[in-house]
Amino acid sequence: MKRQHVLRGLAGLLATLPAGAAWAAGGDAPKVVGSTLGLEWGLPFVGILLSIALMPLLVPSFWHHHFGKVSAAWALLVVVPFAALHGVPTTLYEVLHLLLLDYVPFIVLLTALFTVTGGIHIRGNLHGSPSMNTALLALGTVLAGWMGTTGASMLLIRAVIRANDDRRHKRHVFVFFIFLVANIGGALTPLGDPPLFLGFLKGVSFFWTTEHLFGEMLTAAIVLLGLFYALDSWWYRQEGHLPRDPTPDSPLRIEGGVNIVLMLAVVGAVLASGTWKPGITFTVFHVPLELQNVLRDLALVGLTGLSLRLTRRAVRRDNGFGWAPMIEVAKLFAGIFITIAPVLAILQAGRDGALAPLVALVTGPDGQPANAWYFWLTGLLSSFLDNAPTYLVFFNLAGGDAATLMGPLAGTLAAISCGAVFMGANSYIGNAPNFMVKAVVEEAGIRMPSFFGYMAWSGAILLPLFALMTLLFFR
Repeated sequence: MKRQHVLRGLAGLLATLPAGAAWAAGGDAPKVVGSTLGLEWGLPFVGILLSIALMPLLVPSFWHHHFGKVSAAWALLVVVPFAALHGVPTTLYEVLHLLLLDYVPFIVLLTALFTVTGGIHIRGNLHGSPSMNTALLALGTVLAGWMGTTGASMLLIRAVIRANDDRRHKRHVFVFFIFLVANIGGALTPLGDPPLFLGFLKGVSFFWTTEHLFGEMLTAAIVLLGLFYALDSWWYRQEGHLPRDPTPDSPLRIEGGVNIVLMLAVVGAVLASGTWKPGITFTVFHVPLELQNVLRDLALVGLTGLSLRLTRRAVRRDNGFGWAPMIEVAKLFAGIFITIAPVLAILQAGRDGALAPLVALVTGPDGQPANAWYFWLTGLLSSFLDNAPTYLVFFNLAGGDAATLMGPLAGTLAAISCGAVFMGANSYIGNAPNFMVKAVVEEAGIRMPSFFGYMAWSGAILLPLFALMTLLFFR
């Protein structure tokens, strides 16, 4: 009997993802549903995240060939019970609701950023002195907020490799590159990192992150850049007289410059969808779509096509551009978006749900959110699981209402956002660009730290920094 009650509760689950509930019962429906669900409904979500974290390490060949099937299998553990109880038409509606309002906008933006930045190539060589390396890392940190951590990383990593090809001690350069460019710099805008774009889809204004996370991002960047300059200067002096640079200095030039214009257009399209609200809505298979969001996604698809058409193939070839990373992201996030639905419903039930102990942990004696706990719990999970769904979990744990989180609970939203973005740097699997940078560097013949070796770096450098930031921003 209890099992049947749980299955009935699944009716509204898939409608609780970022764009809000589509359930006819109204805004309180997800909370009521979540209170009827046991923790077993979170197992598919945990399963897919553990698969993403562990299978590439334990069974890399199997994962490389079958990650899409693994993602689909976990998603079916949510979809099949839904279809068994409510029939195929209802299931089709709920899946379309999820795809059209949440998944498609997410993937379209990532594809546009990936394609446009993949068409910009920096040719030439610089000498990897401490000052030059620090300047490159600072530039990448700024760019990451506007072209995404993946885009900025892939744009600059080969230039940094060439600049340091005559250095003996250079692994630390790429470790700090991951810290700053592949992670921390992504906090400036919703374009910077996937978690923040999901927040944008849930109603967080475009420039909220720029305004409210700038101090935290600047503090982390200044500390890390200062520490990097000191370390790089010490190792630079230890090398004494450097051998002749195998790729001597040559003027830098940018190829594929049209993509810079297209990048600005991507920013404009996303910004316009968050500020222009004509109030026009139409339905596709009974799913409500707002005009500004449809036009945004169509514009991003068009900009992606223009980038592919206007960029010479040689530029993308020199960048090592390929579609494999985007295909992997698309398949995995399809499973993540479906399996996270029960977890979000439980969290929205608050103290009435099965995750009440977690709610109590992040809530102070006065009933207010404990921002330090939000920062560290979001961050520690983001260190080993994908930071986008982790952000969604804690966003909903904090109430899930964007207006409240941007207003009275702005400190809580800042803690969640910083935890998701910053602590993705704690391990290679914390954020997708981390592994991409590692792969490119090793392809160039440079030995990177092992999985646990990298964590020794991050533990020694980042954890004390995050403790300091807790005292400064999240007490």
